[in-house]
Amino acid sequence: MTATRFQSFRFQGDTSGPKLIVLGAVHGNETCGTEAIHALLEELKSGVLKVKAGTLTLVPVTNPEAYDQRRRAVDRNLNRFLGPKAEPADYEDSIANALCPLLRDHDVLLDLHSFHTPGDPFALIGPKNNQECLEPFAFQERETKLALHLGAKRFLEGWMEVYENGVRQRKASKQPSSAHLLSTDYGVGTTEYMRSVGGYGVTYECGQHHDPEASKRARYAIDQTLKLLGIIEGVPIPPPKDVELLKLVDVVDRLDNGDTLVRNFNSFDRLKKGEKIGIRGNGAEVFAESDGFIVFPNPGASIYAEWYYFAVESDRSMWI
Repeated sequence: MTATRFQSFRFQGDTSGPKLIVLGAVHGNETCGTEAIHALLEELKSGVLKVKAGTLTLVPVTNPEAYDQRRRAVDRNLNRFLGPKAEPADYEDSIANALCPLLRDHDVLLDLHSFHTPGDPFALIGPKNNQECLEPFAFQERETKLALHLGAKRFLEGWMEVYENGVRQRKASKQPSSAHLLSTDYGVGTTEYMRSVGGYGVTYECGQHHDPEASKRARYAIDQTLKLLGIIEGVPIPPPKDVELLKLVDVVDRLDNGDTLVRNFNSFDRLKKGEKIGIRGNGAEVFAESDGFIVFPNPGASIYAEWYYFAVESDRSMWI
């Protein structure tokens, strides 16, 4: 299957240094990163800004057809089940076959996103350093330092663990899910793939899709990253001290067109144990199993796709 390929722009410094890649519009309707990258490109091309060390690669629109249609995806979510495919089965597979080699060629990834419900910006980080099979990792300190400098005060961990839990639930319930939903590989997106090939990266959710501040936050995050890594001149602004780290612990799928959330939740709305979250199409009620937070609520989720996530306060420190 042939895809409209994305464009990438590469800038090389005069001295050696980290190799950074910045992605926009992995989801076609999330354009804040695209706007920030285009503005940066103009400054680099005009000479207003100069890469002094290392390598900077910019991909303003990672998913071109979805972007042209202002849709999240064409055939499927590019930021799930990401990896090279010998026989690409859909449009996003074809994009992945071009994107994955590019990611492998870099050390650090900044992936810029936005979300559909109102809320404050936040960043997703990977696991602690470990040698376990689910997501082995060795750059916890560097990745955490990068995340702290992006401008967010809220952070999320536990992505791969929650997908492992989701796979376990789907297998136990015998939902008629497609094969990729029954594999923890479904949780692999850009940053997870980056970690799997020896790098590190952060997904930064810059704000609501059409919030004009989101593109400003995206540009701030890029500038902070470039300075932190020494790719351009300058010293990054110190990170805020009053930060919050939450841990994703569950993902709940929508199983029927009649499944309905009881109210218009925003990400990170606080929930009490026993609080009603939704009603299934068959009338069954869904409750919070503990105190925590609803994350990425999606009342219009496709059947057998993620309806919402649940997070709790993490006992991990962001200050290493």
